[in-house]
Amino acid sequence: MNNLLVLIQCKDSVGLVTNITRVLAQHQLNIIAMREFVDEVEQKFFTRIECSGTVENHNKLQQELLNNLPTEADVRLIPAAEKSIALLVTKEFHCLADILVRDNFKTLGAKVKCVIGNHETLSDFTEKFDVPFFYVAHEDKSKADFENEITSILSNYQLDYIVLAKFMRILSPDFIAQYSNQIINIHHSFLPAFIGANPYKQAFERGVKIIGATAHFVTNNLDEGPIISQQTIHVNHTFDAKQMAVAGREIEKAVLSKALEQVLEDRVFVSGNKTVVFE
Repeated sequence: MNNLLVLIQCKDSVGLVTNITRVLAQHQLNIIAMREFVDEVEQKFFTRIECSGTVENHNKLQQELLNNLPTEADVRLIPAAEKSIALLVTKEFHCLADILVRDNFKTLGAKVKCVIGNHETLSDFTEKFDVPFFYVAHEDKSKADFENEITSILSNYQLDYIVLAKFMRILSPDFIAQYSNQIINIHHSFLPAFIGANPYKQAFERGVKIIGATAHFVTNNLDEGPIISQQTIHVNHTFDAKQMAVAGREIEKAVLSKALEQVLEDRVFVSGNKTVVFE
C-alpha cells in the first residue's frame, strides 16, 4: 500500500465532501485523515486528505476529482516522497545551523541539496555536513548576473523549495517568478511591524514590549508575502538593541523550523496573500 496526499482548494458549494470521498472510494483509496476549512468571506473550500492505497493512474484520479468540483478547482496529488530544498545564506549562521543539524539527523523532512552564499563566511561550516556550498559574489556585477548565477546552480537540482536562511539580498521579480510560492523567508520581525532592515534597532527605538519573527512566502512586495508562521517573546526596558537581536535569533530559528515542518508536510495552502495552515 502506498500513501497519497490529496490537496484541494476550490469555490465552496454544497456536497463537496461527498463528491470527493466518493471518487476516492471508487479508486479504492482509504482515508486515513481529513481536514477541511471554509473561508466564508471568500467562499473558498480547502481540504487536506491523507489516503492509503494504490493508484494506477494519477491523471485519471485527478481529472475525476476535477469533474466533481466547481470550475477552476486546484487539485494536487502528492505521493509520499522526500522533498529537496536549497538554502540561500549571507553571514548569519543560526538558521543555517539549525537546518543542517536536523538534516544530518534526518528530522528535517527534506534533504538539503546545496547552500548558496553571497559571502564565503559559512562555507567551511556547511561543508562539515557534506553539503555543497557555492559562493556567488554580488559585488561588481548586476543584480541580473548575480541572480542568473544562482539560478544556474539551482537548476542542477530538482527542488521543492528554496529557503532564505538569513539571506540579506532583495530578490528581483524575475527571479521570484521562477519559483512562485516556493521561496520561504525568515524575517526578523513580527510582520507587518518593522519591515526591511534593522528591525531590532527599530523595535528598540520604539520601546516595544514584544519582539517576534515571521516566516513567509516571498513575493514582489518586500516582506509582505503570505505568512506561514509567527511567534513572539516578551522583552522589557532593560533590553538594548543588541540584546533584542540575540533573543530574536532564537525565535527566528523556532519560527523557520515550524514553517518548514508545515510546508514540507504539505499543510499550507496559499490563497491570495494569505495562507490556510492545517496544523
